[in-house]
Amino acid sequence: MARVAYRLRVYGKVQGVFYRASMKEVADRLGVDGYVRNMDDGSVEAVVAGEEETVRKILEWCRRGPPLASVTRVETEEITPESVEKGFRIRY
Repeated sequence: MARVAYRLRVYGKVQGVFYRASMKEVADRLGVDGYVRNMDDGSVEAVVAGEEETVRKILEWCRRGPPLASVTRVETEEITPESVEKGFRIRY
């Protein structure tokens, strides 16, 4: 399977609801590389990379988020997988 990568911007009630910590748990469980961080406008930015099927699963999760989140929109942009560091981190 091909390796793919995306930059995401997640909008809605996504800060202060454990979105980043929950996404890291999901990414670690799936073996997805990348990072997640809060943005000044209240959104969350993430970069995810991995096998196509695995990345599809985390993209589906991002559209729902953790139980306390209320995701209204997710913007995705395909990027070069080679540009993504190994492992998944929460950036501050």
